[in-house]
Amino acid sequence: MSAAHVIVDDAEALAVASALAAEFRKGAAERDTRRRLPHAEIERLSASGLLAVSVPAEFGGADVGAGTLAEIFRLLAGADASLAQIPQSHFVYVNVLRRQGTYEQRAFLFGEVLAGKRFGNAQSEAGTAHVQDIRTRLAPRPDGSHVLDGVKHYSTGALFAHWIPVLARAEDDTLHVAYVPRDAPGLTVLDDWNGMGQRTTASGTVRLESVPVPADRVVPHHLTFRGPQLHGSVAQLLHAAIDVGIASGALAEAVEFVRAKSRPWFESVDEGHATAAEDPLVIQRFGELAVRERAAEALLREAARQVDAARADLTDDSAAAASVAIATAKVTAAEAAVEIGSALFEVAGTRSALASLGLDRHWRDARTHTLHDPARWKIQHIGRYVLNGTRPPRHGLL
Repeated sequence: MSAAHVIVDDAEALAVASALAAEFRKGAAERDTRRRLPHAEIERLSASGLLAVSVPAEFGGADVGAGTLAEIFRLLAGADASLAQIPQSHFVYVNVLRRQGTYEQRAFLFGEVLAGKRFGNAQSEAGTAHVQDIRTRLAPRPDGSHVLDGVKHYSTGALFAHWIPVLARAEDDTLHVAYVPRDAPGLTVLDDWNGMGQRTTASGTVRLESVPVPADRVVPHHLTFRGPQLHGSVAQLLHAAIDVGIASGALAEAVEFVRAKSRPWFESVDEGHATAAEDPLVIQRFGELAVRERAAEALLREAARQVDAARADLTDDSAAAASVAIATAKVTAAEAAVEIGSALFEVAGTRSALASLGLDRHWRDARTHTLHDPARWKIQHIGRYVLNGTRPPRHGLL
């Protein structure tokens, strides 16, 4: 692959993201319908330099703020929610390195990222007791290296990755992340994802059979949660941004469709409204949907502001405030994405349901993505914080 461009600041990052989103939007419906994996688009994303914008300035990156990172994901998801989902784990595992990597690990792997290399993920497992019941093992060898064994599911980004960060337990059951080359012996990536939404994320299976891992490719992830941290907040911020992007994209398509293609209801015509866009009941519904979408955007911006504030002065209190702000944004964004993705058909009318148009992808993407972790537990932690001052737990999903 050719050398990636290096983005220098927040403004350039947003300009690049906006241009790519406009480009990716054009083929989004066709990619979803045919389940055509976005290999070329991912290469464009790498070459643009966007995947390196969170690399610290010390190592040559732009080190953009959380607000910029969230807006990048919102823009990409507004164009193609699958394409936006693919690099989410990439940024999460860049953040893991920022927090727990040695200087040498950061220098090498951040160099890879700046060169356009991509991180995937091999984190989740199926059939275990719960989402944090990780059974993949990282076993030591006499020479100080390790070997990985396990099976991972929902491995978004792995099929497109150069490096696959693997979440695994050491002999003492502590969690570590092993950064494994995509072509490592014993590592197999299966394209067996069959979700109803986010069809082109290739969130399939990763099999690990005696995969060798040098000692200097292992990061002690369990240490992240021993003090105030923003690991979960940053990861959830990106998820919230994807949901806001889906809501924005669905609303924009609804507006375009009603203006250009929808017929007015005959009773509306009888009352003097010549087009669907003049129907007061349609106008009312668009107003309601716009309120939902704009509220989600505003809460996303506030959540990002709280992350930046906590990063500048990281304490238990600032980390908790960021976590609650992001939980609030995520709940609101998820509801907005699902509602607007469905309401698109309500306001656009019968013709909008044609399969050839692919407008159902917004709702399918929203419904699939919002299953990542339950909103009800976010609301529970928000309530505990507001009523009793109980800080959210440090488990990486808040």
